[in-house]
Amino acid sequence: MKHISILIPLGNSVVDTIIAPYNMFKMANVYYQRLNSLPEPLFTIDLVGVNEEPITYQKLFTVSPTASIASVQKTDLIIISPISGDLEKATEANTELVNWIKKQRIEHHSELASLCKGAFLLAETGLVNGKNCATHWTAHNLFQQKYPKVNLVAENIICEDNGIYSSGGAYSILNFTLYLIERYFGREVAIWISKISEIEFDRVSQSQFIIFSGQKEHTDEQIKAAQEFIEGNYADKLNVEAIAKSVNVNVRSFLRRFKKATSNTPLEYIQRVRIEAAKRKLESTTETILEVMFGIGYNDEKAFRATFRKYSGLTPKEYQMKYNREMAYA
Repeated sequence: MKHISILIPLGNSVVDTIIAPYNMFKMANVYYQRLNSLPEPLFTIDLVGVNEEPITYQKLFTVSPTASIASVQKTDLIIISPISGDLEKATEANTELVNWIKKQRIEHHSELASLCKGAFLLAETGLVNGKNCATHWTAHNLFQQKYPKVNLVAENIICEDNGIYSSGGAYSILNFTLYLIERYFGREVAIWISKISEIEFDRVSQSQFIIFSGQKEHTDEQIKAAQEFIEGNYADKLNVEAIAKSVNVNVRSFLRRFKKATSNTPLEYIQRVRIEAAKRKLESTTETILEVMFGIGYNDEKAFRATFRKYSGLTPKEYQMKYNREMAYA
């Protein structure tokens, strides 16, 4: 019989992100067994902790592991549950889990699947250096700073690289779990779980949920000033020379420092600030697409639509119809 390990991390986590995948895999296991008239389930599914002591999250919810890392000698799939709070401290607190994940992958070729900010535990193993990885959009900046050798795929809900899976954030773990169920139990079972649980099937992008609030978790004060300059003047015709001059930095040094501090070029940053402004207008006003476009500094409709889709995953009209209350109920 094959084995699935759903990890119970030490420290802070959101209990839903542990229980929901556990229940969905259990449902898939039972349905697959019935569908194929099997004498026993396809998988044994365990909640695996550093030890078998119950762990309480948010001072409210207690989860009791069904196995410890010492008792699970070999597993086929490891679901790396999210950590929360101070991510660096949480990563350090789960060193034993990180070492166990790495050992299982190297010695037994276990497949790995990180949920949301569980990507920090996955990246800590070093197993995704040079590989693609996804995590919650609120943690993108810290993740890139902490794990520069990992190729962060920022917009993805679902990312796969040679048997190592990772996902975007929060309740997109439900879509990600459906994806894993399809891989392990087949599409028919995944569709059944989708319908029973009323979870949208085949959703792969978190772009439309990202709120760009500027990447200021750095210590370069001149670059912060440049970011604030952009955010205060995004509707104007901006160029790199003018922005660099506003903070008294030469252009060559400015470009290098801006990219290092924000993980974006100045042009990308301008685009993201403008598109975030457009999203707010589309959510809360009845302005036409063209009025919004001109109001944020774009004159080329084709370029605006292409850039909007790049950063939101939707066309401006699709976004407006989905998030503007007056439009949605018109």
